[in-house]
Amino acid sequence: MAKEHVSPVWSRTFPLTISHGEGCYIYDTDGRRYLDFTSGIGVTNTGHCHPKVVAAAQAQVGKIIHAQVNNYYHLPLLALTDALLTIVPDKSFDCFFLTNSGAEAIEGAIKLARHATKKPNIITFQGGFHGRTNLTMATDTGSTIYRAGYSPLASGVYITPFPYAYRYGWDPETTSQWCLKELRHMLHTQTAPFETAAVLIEPVQGEGGYVVPPVSFMKGLRTLCDEFGLLLIADEVQSGFGRTGKFFAVEHFGVTPDIIVMAKGLASGFPLAGLISRRDLMEKWTPGSHGGTYGGNAVACAAAVATIEVLKDGVVENAARMGKVLTAGLKKIQQKYPVMGDVRGLGLMVGVEFTTPDGNPGSDISNEVKKFCLDNNLLLLQCGTYHQVVRWIPPLVVNKEQIETALDIFEKAVASAV
Repeated sequence: MAKEHVSPVWSRTFPLTISHGEGCYIYDTDGRRYLDFTSGIGVTNTGHCHPKVVAAAQAQVGKIIHAQVNNYYHLPLLALTDALLTIVPDKSFDCFFLTNSGAEAIEGAIKLARHATKKPNIITFQGGFHGRTNLTMATDTGSTIYRAGYSPLASGVYITPFPYAYRYGWDPETTSQWCLKELRHMLHTQTAPFETAAVLIEPVQGEGGYVVPPVSFMKGLRTLCDEFGLLLIADEVQSGFGRTGKFFAVEHFGVTPDIIVMAKGLASGFPLAGLISRRDLMEKWTPGSHGGTYGGNAVACAAAVATIEVLKDGVVENAARMGKVLTAGLKKIQQKYPVMGDVRGLGLMVGVEFTTPDGNPGSDISNEVKKFCLDNNLLLLQCGTYHQVVRWIPPLVVNKEQIETALDIFEKAVASAV
C-alpha cells in the first residue's frame, strides 16, 4: 500500500494508518489503540461503527444503493425526512434538501437565499469557516490557508466581526453590542439591505476557535435580520446533531433561523448533508436550478435514520452531562496553568485557547500538547487562526471514565509543554 500515491494536498494531522474503530477508540495497523477525541472532525457523533448504524447500512446495501432523487423517491429518503421532523428546533421547519457535503450544503443555502429574496449579497463573520469550494472559500476568514492562491473568489460576500470576547479582551456583553453595531454599520456602508439576501453564521464557531457567541448577540442578530428583511442561515455543520448537548446549537439561544445547514454528524460518517427550512421558502427555489447526482443517497439516508434513533436514545443528554464533566475538568487544570487562557464551549464542543505570558497566541504550546497526547494514545485536534486552540470533540457516547483518562493525559501534556 503505497502512500506516495495519495495526493499531498491533504494535510495530515497524525502519522497513523487506521485499521478499524469501535466506539470512542480507533486502532492503527500496528494494533495500538487510541482514544479518539476527534470524531473524524465532529462526524462520528454515535462513535465509530455503532452497531445500529452499521446494521441499517448493511441492510440497505442489499436493497438499493443508488436511487437518484430526480428520477424517483426512495424509502430511506422519506424515512429520513420523517425522522428529521421529530428533531427540528422549530415546527415551522418542514422541508429538506439533501446533498453530499457541508460545503455543498452551504452553497445550496446561499443559492436558496438568493433565489428566494432576489438579492445577491451575503454577510458572513470574521473567523468563519464554511467550506473549500469557490463560493464557500469566499466566506472563509479563519485562516488564509483556505483561500490563498485561489483568487478571484466568488463575489457578493461581506465580512463582519464575530463576538469573540476573549480575542478582543472585552466582556461578552460589550463585545456583543459592538459587533451588532458594526453589522448595522455595514448595512449602511457596504451592502444595502435591498441587495443583501442573508446573514450566514456558525452558532458556535468551529475552525475559528470554538467560540460561543453571547445569547444577546444571537437574539440581536435575529432582530436585526427581521428589521432589514434578511434571511438568517445557521451553519450547524459541526455544531449539529447533539454535539452541543442539544440537537442543534441554535436551541441554546432561543433563536429560530430561516435556514439550517446540516452535515457531519447527520449520518455517522456516510457522506450526507442538507438544508432544513420552511416549505414556503423552498417553493421560491426554481425547480431544476439546484441538485446533485448523489444527494440523498439511499445507504447514507438509512444510516442517518439509524443515527437519529441512536441520538434520541439518551445520547444527546449524555453529551450535555459529559460536556459538564469535561469543562469542569479543564477549568480545574486551567487554575494550575494560566497558559490555558480560555476554556469555552457547549456540550462536547469545547475549546482550550493557549496564550503565552506576553499575551500572544500560544501556538507552540498547543502543538506540543497535541504531540504529547498523541504519544500517549489520545487524539485531539487544533483550531483557531494560529492553531492556538485545542478542540475537544469526542463521540457523544463517551463515558466519564474515558473523559477522566483524557483529562489526565492532557494535564500531563500541558505540564510538559510549559
